[in-house]
Amino acid sequence: DLGNLSILVLEKHLLVRKLLSDVFSEFGFATTFSTSDPVVAYDFFRNMTTDIILLDWTPDLDGLKFLRQVRNAPDSPNPFVPAVVTSANTDLNFISTARDDGMTEFLAKPVTARSIYRRICNLIENPRPFIRVGQFFGPDRRRRSASSVGEDRRQLMAAE
Repeated sequence: DLGNLSILVLEKHLLVRKLLSDVFSEFGFATTFSTSDPVVAYDFFRNMTTDIILLDWTPDLDGLKFLRQVRNAPDSPNPFVPAVVTSANTDLNFISTARDDGMTEFLAKPVTARSIYRRICNLIENPRPFIRVGQFFGPDRRRRSASSVGEDRRQLMAAE
């Protein structure tokens, strides 16, 4: 039941924002707020309960700067909020940068209603613990649990 959830959409293109708002309405979200302005998005985030963030990352819209603010700003009301980064750039270095800045999930554009729904279900059904290590704060990057640590763990994962 998504009827009690609120989603914040930071997306450059008006048409995509409108389509996403319609999709989230069909999914049953209680509140969908969308904007192309990171300052407006952060103001909404600070003042309204936000359960999930869907953010765009393009040369014209630095969604990762917004995400770093959500994760690390002293006035962030919920640095643990799940954040899904969307982008047409699927280069491994690009995705790694988003991961290192604290994203929870990544969706390659163009997105479908089905792919968004699956990601949201995964966020709800499999919440990831957050960690702080050095300068990093965000969801634990590890997706599988291994039965051992250190050198043996590396051998175990290489055998899989």
